[in-house]
Amino acid sequence: MLNVAKITRKGQVTIPKNIREKLKSDVVEFEVVENQVILKPVASVAGSLQKYARKKQRISFREAREKAWDEVIHERHIAQADRR
Repeated sequence: MLNVAKITRKGQVTIPKNIREKLKSDVVEFEVVENQVILKPVASVAGSLQKYARKKQRISFREAREKAWDEVIHERHIAQADRR
């Protein structure tokens, strides 16, 4: 089944419901390979936040989330560099 979506002026696209359900994630990453855009689900970073909650020095949820995302992005870039 082919799904078509329009890109808005703000660069937004609505992912069709049947595809969102298959992704099983509300966070995705994009990769461009030979002029094709690949959309991949990203596992929840909630588990990554747990280690920050146990520290004696408390940080805000926003700070913990940003640190967790930085780690996920860093790990993905290392994995991409290793594949090259």
